[in-house]
Amino acid sequence: MVVSQSAFALMVFTDRLFMSKIDALHIAAALGGGVTFFVSIAFFMGVIAYATALVAQYYGSGQYAKCPRVITQGLIIALLCQPLLLIVALLAAELFRLMGHLPEQIALERQYYFVLMAGSFFTLVKTCIASYFSGIARTRVVMISDVSGVIINIPLSYALIFGVWGMPELGIRGAALGTVVATIFTIGVYAVFYFTRVHRLRFAVLESLVLDKGILRRYLRLGLPSGFELFVGAATFNLFLLLFQSYGINEGAAMAIVFNWDMLNYVPLVGMNIAVTSMIGRYVGAGDMARTNEVISAGFVLALGYSFILALVFIFFRWEMMQVFATPEDDFGPIAALGSQMMIGLATYVLADAVILIASGTLRGAGDTHWLMNTSMLIHALMLIGQVVIIKVLHYGPIASWWTFVIMLLSLALVYLSRLLGNTWRQPKRLKRMLQE
Repeated sequence: MVVSQSAFALMVFTDRLFMSKIDALHIAAALGGGVTFFVSIAFFMGVIAYATALVAQYYGSGQYAKCPRVITQGLIIALLCQPLLLIVALLAAELFRLMGHLPEQIALERQYYFVLMAGSFFTLVKTCIASYFSGIARTRVVMISDVSGVIINIPLSYALIFGVWGMPELGIRGAALGTVVATIFTIGVYAVFYFTRVHRLRFAVLESLVLDKGILRRYLRLGLPSGFELFVGAATFNLFLLLFQSYGINEGAAMAIVFNWDMLNYVPLVGMNIAVTSMIGRYVGAGDMARTNEVISAGFVLALGYSFILALVFIFFRWEMMQVFATPEDDFGPIAALGSQMMIGLATYVLADAVILIASGTLRGAGDTHWLMNTSMLIHALMLIGQVVIIKVLHYGPIASWWTFVIMLLSLALVYLSRLLGNTWRQPKRLKRMLQE
């Protein structure tokens, strides 16, 4: 799962690296448009991605035939949400203007955003089937499929951005189109594994293509809170990002570069989060709570060890890491200077990210989704209010805004850790209710 998620990070990383070869405005636009796309589909993605825990629980309890039925219900959800996503796209595209971005940046952001939204159905389908294979512990399938998609995406996006190898020169639209085409290709690779004879027979795949109201109700009961949690977290982060970009092009470019390096830490940790969710769900389904402690311990050792090493790299090589994204323009110095200061904050919160993702993966695998939703929504809302006051009311500088964001992540890590160390999520009665259809 770490390799799989890292492949996705590499895809986004290279897209923004290609944008830096044009100018700083394209870097900022790719970040703003990309994050707004994620926010637009975050609720539906959060619901559908709960398939990992749901499938793992059925798998752990030996109900193999119900595992692929979860995919069918997820695909139904993905299809039904398309009209809503069309409305969301038309409304969300106005955010760039409301946040005070420059007209030339808005034009680029909208191009990138609308191409990605046109492929949103494929993104949700890919999320659903990847969550299924994670849930049945076939993570090698996820790795092979996602890496294959990246191998297609990187040269295709390069060709479409710069107009080489006979492709049209589409600029920032080419980066988004390359992502959509690679996503469709990845779904095809997943389908090959899904319909193999051995898999069809063991999981009764062909008999699973039906509406199962019991599974669908349980999917929505536990998945909707996950969807709200992901949406609110992504929405507040996106609004913070757009507010921060209102400082100017240099500040927006600096943030885009810092978050590009942040992906080296965050995205592999998302892989660990998915793995923990799957393993916890499996042992909860099997009624073996003693093994959950081993999963939690292993998750923290791996995540904190990895993040600690990266924190040292971010501190000692921050200037050199900023220079990787040097633009052809002459004024990259101010961008690098601000970004190198922000890298210190990044090094501070990467360990908090490790705690948040391992703890939330554990709680999600055990079905504690309502608590995660309420807690995440509250802390992220407080962070956003603080950012509005700092940026728009008090008119403090970008460093003050950045450290407020860092403090929010540290606070969230402490709250999640406190819940994990308690016994509420382990109570047998709560687990029994959670497993009911």
